[in-house]
Amino acid sequence: MDTLKVHVIIPTYKPDEKFYNLVQMLKKQSYPISKILIINTEKKWFPSYRYESDPEIEIHHIQKEEFDHGGTRDRAARLCDGDILIFMTQDAVPSDPYLVEELIKPFAREEVAAAYARQLPAQGCSLMERYTRAFNYGPMSRQKSKADLPTLGIKTYFCSNVCAAYRREIYEQMGGFEKHTIFNEDMIFAGKLIQADYSIAYVAEAKVIHSHNYTNRELFQRNFDLAVSQADHPEIFGEVKSESEGIRLVKQTARYLWHMHKPWLIPDLLVKSAYKYMGYRKGKKYRQLSRKKILRYTMNPSYWESE
Repeated sequence: MDTLKVHVIIPTYKPDEKFYNLVQMLKKQSYPISKILIINTEKKWFPSYRYESDPEIEIHHIQKEEFDHGGTRDRAARLCDGDILIFMTQDAVPSDPYLVEELIKPFAREEVAAAYARQLPAQGCSLMERYTRAFNYGPMSRQKSKADLPTLGIKTYFCSNVCAAYRREIYEQMGGFEKHTIFNEDMIFAGKLIQADYSIAYVAEAKVIHSHNYTNRELFQRNFDLAVSQADHPEIFGEVKSESEGIRLVKQTARYLWHMHKPWLIPDLLVKSAYKYMGYRKGKKYRQLSRKKILRYTMNPSYWESE
């Protein structure tokens, strides 16, 4: 494989010490990164003094009302000419110096258009979230294609911009991320890639530290937004079901908690799962809801202001 030019794109909003650690780890990577493009929301919250003198870093500022999960990332992509575009979130820290090196290896195969990294739980992560990381990001790498739809279902489309790489030429040919989407721009685009007979690689050897301890309300809101994105894109999600995968996660997490001798956590698991399911069901039927309810249920109220 010829040497591929890699650009890393990171949207930021009020970046903290974790983001600083992320940038420092990117600079220690074994594979060279040609450019780190930061597209930051609200200049007043950005610690420019830490990054502006670095020749490898390019910073663009936008206003809060301009931000969109898909549109902002696509805007950044159009400013890059790298062979491979790696998108990361500001709270995903590479676990070692080999993240980029491992993440781009699958692109030696022509049919691979995207690849995403394994997410490991951060220190202080709850036991349930720790298991969810292991459920969604296991230790075995694999390549997914249209042929996997009958067995993997919606997980065939699974890809996460927490840390994901895309072949720029194909990204542009396919039109890039949705320019206006509430959430889930990565899976929407991954679905289009799969349907166009490209493959997506899950690279377990490429690892970032990333996890959340969401409250019940946040779980409801996150799954509401997830379902809205699915409802808006029936051409991708209309033929595959998400509910069965959610049920499998609940059952396996319950078994894990029992095996870990923590059965008293199972009721909390059921409550959290109920919040996730309720949010998902509401989001699927969001067109039947009043604007007041939508703004109460969503995690992204600014998205609805432009609707």
